[in-house]
Amino acid sequence: MSLTEEMTLPSIDNLDPKEFIIIKNARVNNLKNLSVAIPRNKLIVITGLSGSGKSSLAFDTLFAEGQRMYVESLSSYARQFLGRMEKPDVEYIKGVSPAIAIQQKVTTKNPRSTVGTTTEIYDYLKLLFSRIGKTISPVSGEEVKHHSVTDVVDFIHEFDEDDKVMITCPLHLMKGRSMNQELELLLQKGFTRILVEGDPYFVEDMVGSEVLPSGDFEILIDRASIRHQDEDNIFRIADSVQTAFFEGHGDCTVLIPGKDKRTFSDRFELDGMSFELPSVNFFSFNNPYGACKTCEGFGSVLGIDPDLVIPDKSLSVYEGAIAPWRGETSGKWLEPLLKKGIYFDFPIHRAYEDLSDSEKELLWTGNSHFKGLNEFFADLETKTHKIQYRVMLSRFRGRTTCPDCKGTRLRKDASYVKLGGKSITDIVLMPIDKAFRFFQELELLDNEKKVANRLLKEILNRLEYIDKVGLGYLTLNRLTSTLSGGEYQRIKLATSLGSALVGSMYILDEPSIGLHPRDSDRLIEVLKSLRDLGNTVIVVEHEEKIMKAADQIIDIGPDAGVLGGELVFQGNLEEMMFRGNSYTAKYLKGEEKIQDKKQNRKWRDSIVIKGARENNLKNLSVKFPLHTLTVISGVSGSGKSTLIKKVLYPALGKMLGTVIDETGKFDKLEGDYKKITQVEFVDQNPIGKSSRSNPVTYVKAYDAIRTLYADQTLAKQRGYKPAFFSFNVDGGRCEACQGEGTVTVEMQFMADIHLTCESCKGKRFKNEILDIKFKDKDISEILDMTIDEAMDFFKGKPAIINKLQPLQEVGLGYIGMGQSSNTLSGGEAQRVKLASFLVKGGTKPGDHVLFIFDEPTTGLHFHDIKKLLHSINALIEQGHSVIIIEHNTEVIKASDWVIDLGPEGGENGGNITFEGTPEALMEAEGNFTAKYLRESFQ
Repeated sequence: MSLTEEMTLPSIDNLDPKEFIIIKNARVNNLKNLSVAIPRNKLIVITGLSGSGKSSLAFDTLFAEGQRMYVESLSSYARQFLGRMEKPDVEYIKGVSPAIAIQQKVTTKNPRSTVGTTTEIYDYLKLLFSRIGKTISPVSGEEVKHHSVTDVVDFIHEFDEDDKVMITCPLHLMKGRSMNQELELLLQKGFTRILVEGDPYFVEDMVGSEVLPSGDFEILIDRASIRHQDEDNIFRIADSVQTAFFEGHGDCTVLIPGKDKRTFSDRFELDGMSFELPSVNFFSFNNPYGACKTCEGFGSVLGIDPDLVIPDKSLSVYEGAIAPWRGETSGKWLEPLLKKGIYFDFPIHRAYEDLSDSEKELLWTGNSHFKGLNEFFADLETKTHKIQYRVMLSRFRGRTTCPDCKGTRLRKDASYVKLGGKSITDIVLMPIDKAFRFFQELELLDNEKKVANRLLKEILNRLEYIDKVGLGYLTLNRLTSTLSGGEYQRIKLATSLGSALVGSMYILDEPSIGLHPRDSDRLIEVLKSLRDLGNTVIVVEHEEKIMKAADQIIDIGPDAGVLGGELVFQGNLEEMMFRGNSYTAKYLKGEEKIQDKKQNRKWRDSIVIKGARENNLKNLSVKFPLHTLTVISGVSGSGKSTLIKKVLYPALGKMLGTVIDETGKFDKLEGDYKKITQVEFVDQNPIGKSSRSNPVTYVKAYDAIRTLYADQTLAKQRGYKPAFFSFNVDGGRCEACQGEGTVTVEMQFMADIHLTCESCKGKRFKNEILDIKFKDKDISEILDMTIDEAMDFFKGKPAIINKLQPLQEVGLGYIGMGQSSNTLSGGEAQRVKLASFLVKGGTKPGDHVLFIFDEPTTGLHFHDIKKLLHSINALIEQGHSVIIIEHNTEVIKASDWVIDLGPEGGENGGNITFEGTPEALMEAEGNFTAKYLRESFQ
C-alpha cells in the first residue's frame, strides 16, 4: 500500500521540511525503499510486528542521522571519525531536528549513580541545603548560628549618629609565652591599649612591669564615632571588627558606652560542639569532603549480615535463633544469656521477630551479664590465622548497610542541616511522591524564597514528572543500576521533561514497559506534555492505549524480517479502524484474538510462602498453584518483583542448591515444593556477557552448522575442523576484529562508535574459510540469514532444524542467526532463553521445572503474544509450572490463576488484593487490575 493511498498529502518531494520530517527510500536493515513524512510537533506511534522494521526506521535511520548531524558540528577530533560513520542507507532525510533517543537499556553500572543524581534533583538539593539550610544542634535542638562582620557592623549602625563605639577582643595567652612577651608582641603589631576589667592601660607602660593588674585582659582594637553616611568610617569599623575576630580567636566585643555591650562570635558552635558551615561539597557523597568516612560514599560495607546471623526470625533465642551460637563450642557464648537473662528481664522464649528494638540491639551489644554478638565476631577476627574461624566469619559476611550513615552515603553531621524539619538524608530516603508533597508544602521566609525560588522550581518540576510517569514509589537514594529497563527509560524521560527542551525530536523505545494500565494513562499525559512544549515525540510502541492517544500511527509490516519493512498504514486511529488491514488493525478491531481459553486448569499441588516481609511486602502468605499458568499482577511498585525475584525464586533455588542470591525476609516455605526438580528464572538480561554471543550459539544450533561445514569435501581436503568455523577461537576467524565483524572506537565525549572491520568487511572470517560453501552459501552468509530463512535453507537437516524451530515458535523468526546478543531487546533476549528450554524439551522424563518469567510480553505485538502464549502453554503441557510477572491484560485473561498485589505502589502496596481465576478478578470491586481487565473484554 503506497504512502499516497493512506495520506491526503502532496507528493513527498513537495512537502515542506518545516512541517514534516521527510524520509525517502530508506533501505536500512529490512526496510524496503520506505518513504514516510512524519508531521512535526506531534505524538507519533510507530507500531508493527516484532522485527518488522520499527526500530530500523526510528533508531537506525532517524536517530542515526540526527546523531551524525550533531557530531558534524563538533570538534575536529570528533570529525576525524565522521568519514567512517556510515550514513543511513536512504535517498535523503529532510527536516531532522536535534535527536534524543531514550532507550530501555540501563547504561550505567556505576555504584555511585542514584535516581537523584541521574535526574539532577540531587544537585539542586545540595545547592538548596547549602544556601538556606539551618544547622540544628543534636544536643539542644537549637539552631546553630555564627556572626559575620556584616552582622556586627549592622548592629553598630543601629545606634545614633556620633555615638562612641569601642571594639575589643579577648587577649589569648599563647602556650609557652609569658604575659610580658605577649604584650611586647601586641606593641609590635601596633596595638596601644589594653582593657583590664574595663579599665584602660597603655601597653607600653605595662611591658616590663613586674606587677600586672589582675582580671580579664582585652585588646582595645579601635575607638570611633558612628557616622552613618561616611563610607570611610564604615570601612574602618568593618576592618576593626575583622581584626577583632582574628586576634580574639573568633570573639569580638562591641561597647557603646552608657548604652550597650555585646559579644559576637564567628565560630559555628553550640552546646560545646563545633559544626561545619554548609557548602555544596558538604552534601556530596561523590566528594571526599562530604562522603561518609566508613563506606566512602557507597552506602554499604562488607560486614556481618544480621539476616545470616539470625536467618529464621520465628525462632526464640532459646530455640537457636542465633545461627553462629548453635555449635557446641560457640554455644558457650549463649549460656550466660540463657542463665542470666532473668536478671535483666530478657525474654529468651519469645520469637526474635516479636522482640522490641532495644532487646534486639542488646543481643549485639551485650551487657555486664553476657557478651554480645559484636564481641563474639570481634573475638573471631583475632583468630583468623586459623582457617576454621575464617570460614565461620565468611558464612556470616555480606554487603550490609553502612552503620554510620545508615545507607545515605553522607557524613553524619550533614544530617544536622534541616529544611522544614527534614535533613537531606531524610528527603533522599522518602518515596518520590512524598518528597514532592513535602516541597509543595514547604514554607519559607521571604528572604529564603528569593534565594531558593529557582532551585525549588527545578526540584518540583522533576519530582512531579517522575511521579507522573508512575515512579513515585522510588526513592532518590535508589541505585540506578538496580532499575529495570522500563523504569530507567521513564527516569530519563522525566529528566528530559524537567530540562524543558523545545524543537527536539524525542525517540522512545516502548516507554510503557513495566507499567500497569493505570499508570499508562499518566505516561500518556507526560508524552503529550513533551509534545506540547514544541517537540516531535516518536514512540515505538505496541500498547493499545498509547496508540489511541497518538496523533498519528505509522504501521510497519506486513510481517517480520524479510517479509516486513514496508509502510502498511499511516493515519490516526479512526482511519486505521475504518480501512486498516494490517495485523495491528485486525487485533484492534477484534477480527483476530490473542487466545480463546477453553477453561482454567484444575490444580491440587501448590507452593506456599509464609510471612514475606521484604521491602514493602506486608507479612504476606501466598499460595502458588503448580501445573498451571499463574500471573502476578499489580500496579508498578506494588511488590511483584520483590515477592518473586527476592523471595520465591531464591528460597526455592536454595532448597535445590542452584541459587546463591540473597533471600528476602520471609518465615517459611511450605506446600509441595519438594515436587519441583528445577527452578528457572527467565529474565530480560542479555543472553550472553560477550558481544559475540548470539541466538544461534545460545540454542546450540551453531555446533551442528559448524560440523556440517567441516564435513564439506573442500574443508576435509584442507583439514578444517569444526573449530575453524567458530568466530570465538583462533583458527578461521578474522584476527583484525577477532571474529566480531566490527571494530569499536572509544569516543571520549559520547557513546562508542562501532565500525565495520576493514580487513574482513564485516564477514568475521578469513577469505580461505569463506571458500567452503554449502548450497552455494559460505558460513558468513549463514550468519546473515534470519531464523525463518535458515529454516527453509536447512530443510532435511534435523540436527539444525530441531534447535532453530523453537526460536521461530516464540516469534523470533525475524532475528538474524548471527545477530549480536547486545543488540537484542530485553523481551527478545527473554524469548531466546525460552526457546533454549523448548530445545531441551525441558528435561528428563518426570522432571518438574518451575519457570518464572519477568514481563515476557515486553516488545511484543499482539500477534507475537499469541505465539509466546502458545510456547508457554507447551511447557505446561510437558508437565511443568509457569509463573509470570505481567501487566498485559491479554496474558492475565489467558492465565489459570491470578495473584494481584497493591493497592498502590511503594509504602501503600505490598498487600494481596486478589487471589483467584481471571474471571473472578473481573468481578472484584475497587481493584485497578480488575477495572482494566473488564475494559479489555468490552
